[in-house]
Amino acid sequence: MAYDIRLMKLVTGELIIGKYDAEKDCLNEVATIQTIPTQQGVQMMMLPYGYPFEPDFTGSIEGKNFLYRYANTPKELQDKYIEACTNLTVAGGLGRMQFSSEPFNGSGSGLIK
Repeated sequence: MAYDIRLMKLVTGELIIGKYDAEKDCLNEVATIQTIPTQQGVQMMMLPYGYPFEPDFTGSIEGKNFLYRYANTPKELQDKYIEACTNLTVAGGLGRMQFSSEPFNGSGSGLIK
């Protein structure tokens, strides 16, 4: 099942990400995104919105609390959100996958004929 993962800014100024429900105009399983300055630059930290009292990604926030709705949510941020919610790693770099019997670059013997 594909989720519509969206990035929003609340009227309080918080940046959140979650699974958007268009019928109810709300975000479910909400996470907050915080920026942390480091010597190497700025890093981002994703936490359940209710942390530390609710350690799981639960709850929802209604659309009336959204100050800004981002047009696009970066794919990397969506992947990290899925990983944080499910404890599963999203596979990356599948662009080199080849679904045929020919070996890469035409070299090698090829096991499938």
